[in-house]
Amino acid sequence: MADTGINGIGGTSPDEVQFRFREDEPVDHGTVTVDSFLDQSNASAVRIEPGDDARALLPHLGRLRLVEVNFPVFGDGRGYSAARVLREAGYAGELRAVGDVLIDQLALLRRCGFDAFAPDQRLDEADAAAAFARWENVYQHAADRRRPIPELRHG
Repeated sequence: MADTGINGIGGTSPDEVQFRFREDEPVDHGTVTVDSFLDQSNASAVRIEPGDDARALLPHLGRLRLVEVNFPVFGDGRGYSAARVLREAGYAGELRAVGDVLIDQLALLRRCGFDAFAPDQRLDEADAAAAFARWENVYQHAADRRRPIPELRHG
């Protein structure tokens, strides 16, 4: 869903979220742009667009409940970096991938810290389940905190 332009409010609704790996209640209000978020004190949901710097949100992580990261085209990988920056800085709220999210991206998006997905086109449930479970073992540390193979061998 595109930004409505009204006070920077836009984003997806909880009904548009196809996959969610959290136990808390979903945020039920719209997101604001990063610029709008930084200009107000009551917003708790923000939407990062390509070109936005996720590091601008770091001083405000305590008040954020939802960060949507827009993937306007599947080949734009900047959202992966935004997710990793936020998770490594300690962000524990919902991190939602929205837009042109494809089956092939799901496992890697989860590794980067995304815990909710609102793709533009609904994904096949069985294909998505297989994608989320595709790699049992991993070779490096990531936001999902899975132990890499070298640690499993020697730990």
